[in-house]
Amino acid sequence: MDFKKVETILTMHVPASAVSYCLSLWTDFPFDFKLRRNRLSKVGDFTCRSGKTPQITINHNLHPFLFLMTYVHEVAHLRVHQKHGFSAEGHGQEWKTTFQDLMAPLLTNENFPEPLLAGVIKHMVSPKASSFTDGDLTQLFRDQDEREKSTILLSQIPEGSVFHLHGRWFKKGKLKRTRVLCNEVKTRRQYLVSADAPISNAQLALL
Repeated sequence: MDFKKVETILTMHVPASAVSYCLSLWTDFPFDFKLRRNRLSKVGDFTCRSGKTPQITINHNLHPFLFLMTYVHEVAHLRVHQKHGFSAEGHGQEWKTTFQDLMAPLLTNENFPEPLLAGVIKHMVSPKASSFTDGDLTQLFRDQDEREKSTILLSQIPEGSVFHLHGRWFKKGKLKRTRVLCNEVKTRRQYLVSADAPISNAQLALL
């Protein structure tokens, strides 16, 4: 993957003030960088297989502030892998420290407006595997996104409700930590869906 393609993606998806820094993270340790359609259970990921170029993917529809934080989150995985290989725990102390170090230059009002900046700074004291496990930060991100103002979240409807997500119908099941075990109505397959996933056309179960 060449510099220009990465620059184009970043210019379209992160705040303008952060493009140069994000590009520098790529040039330090180049990786394949791809956008993905909306996924049920994640907004980004890092993968690396023996003999293959490392790859980072991020959902294409994220708000620029969330896209930025997700990008750095995944680059932190890359840096840990470069240093420790497969021996480091996925979201262990090595990743937390690396994520904190990489985010530090971005923690300014140029990149995150208040009160989102304060929320990001607080979260980075002890970053979690998913920013969505931080309810306060999740709400701050949603407050910055006009598309989210009237959104209903999976966590807001009762168990047993049927809802629409990414062109498919699901029935809400049990909460498993930060995700909900849901059954796709058509195939009866089970999926773990983020509790903070935005859903539509909910047919609520009786409480």
